[in-house]
Amino acid sequence: MSDQTLILDPTTTALVLIDLQRGIAARPAAPRSGAEVVANSARLAERFRALDALVVLVHVDFAPHGADRLTAPVDAPMPGGTPPSDWAEFVPEMTPRAGDLVVTKHQWGAFYGTELDLQLRRRGIRTIVLGGIATNMGVESTARAAHEHNYALVLVEDAMATFSPEAHAFAITTIFPRLGRVRSTDDVLAGLADRE
Repeated sequence: MSDQTLILDPTTTALVLIDLQRGIAARPAAPRSGAEVVANSARLAERFRALDALVVLVHVDFAPHGADRLTAPVDAPMPGGTPPSDWAEFVPEMTPRAGDLVVTKHQWGAFYGTELDLQLRRRGIRTIVLGGIATNMGVESTARAAHEHNYALVLVEDAMATFSPEAHAFAITTIFPRLGRVRSTDDVLAGLADRE
């Protein structure tokens, strides 16, 4: 992570949190637990809301019959079966509040097939602060698309986790520095300080 000072304008910056929902946040994660990711994400969301900055809560969900799931042949398919009824519900700490934007996606990334880009642009958003689970899946897929849509990105290392330390480290050290700025929760909070 860089030691360059981060300055964020809350009027043009959105916090986008990926898949902090019951069926994903409860899974074993690394290099930190889902509960730790949720705790740091909640700190960020609280600060963004206090500044009237946009909080976007993204979750993945599918129709009961599964017709909206991806079905291309792959070597390592995602687990199948019918998920529990509360699988797509946000964890309690991420319950949407008035003014939050909720996005439902049907694949890893939050841009394709959703109104995320449209809603961000209508609100004048130019910078995305990004976190969630899993680092190298939903978060990375969203980060790549955000970069391709020309958003400035801040990737919050301690507000994300995945299913192995190696996969997290690879995204953080190899992919994310090419897409944006990798920072901590405290760095982002400091970058928003005294901007009320």
